[in-house]
Amino acid sequence: MEIASFQSVISKYQVIFFDAYGVIKNYKGLIPGIEKTFDYLIQQKKEYFIITNDASRSPEQLAASFNKLGLKPINADHIISSGMLAKEYLDLKVKDGIVAYLGTENSAHYIESSGLKTLPVSAIDETNINEVNALVLLDDEGFDWYDDINKAVNLLRQRTIPAIVANTDNIYPVTKNNVSIAIGGIATMIESIVGKRFLRFGKPDSQIFIFAYDHVRSFKPVTKSEILMIGDTLHTDIIGANKFGLDTMLVLTGTTLPADAETRIRSTGITPDFICESAAINGIA
Repeated sequence: MEIASFQSVISKYQVIFFDAYGVIKNYKGLIPGIEKTFDYLIQQKKEYFIITNDASRSPEQLAASFNKLGLKPINADHIISSGMLAKEYLDLKVKDGIVAYLGTENSAHYIESSGLKTLPVSAIDETNINEVNALVLLDDEGFDWYDDINKAVNLLRQRTIPAIVANTDNIYPVTKNNVSIAIGGIATMIESIVGKRFLRFGKPDSQIFIFAYDHVRSFKPVTKSEILMIGDTLHTDIIGANKFGLDTMLVLTGTTLPADAETRIRSTGITPDFICESAAINGIA
């Protein structure tokens, strides 16, 4: 397994797409040295965007969380979240009624901005259940895992409505060795119980890359060959970008550990174009 020089790789591209967790930050904070990466991108006049399955907060809130950690060059315009695709779907397909959601009030930003009436699943009862025209699964926090998940199951048994998964991640790391169940994992469980197919937005689905590509091309004439996607997970970041035709870089600071990387690549057949230890630059050339 050949480890490439990070700076020499990104110098070949005009636009860099970053995954967030495991690439820019982890449970400890920022990946050491990542600030210099963004200094370099600004110095070289390269465009950069965070392509994230995190639908727990608005782009403004996500950018503020990076700023609070000391990464000042990221603002809301640099964030492309799967929640934005969920909002686009609701704008086009759900015209009225109630949108019920699992998640925090912050995560509900995406559906509230669509102008629809929104209620947490906990507030759905026999007086309003017939007005519910969509269910959106946004975040793994902000609800009662027993009562509200059961209510979501029964809502979907009683109502023929779309169920939208705004974050497709099944798990997320909370320490070096441990993970927690993410909303994508909860969605898979509910989906199997009710026997319905949910609408999923986010990596590895190509739609989030189409959304990001169209956004970049709205102000910068680039081709796919000029864009690099950097991620830490083969089954979301790498395969999703590969399917869309982007070059990919796997970094070993997140869910894919250095000791497991070669075995995972061989067993899955998911092959990044480059492998780097980190997305951090030790110094600016």
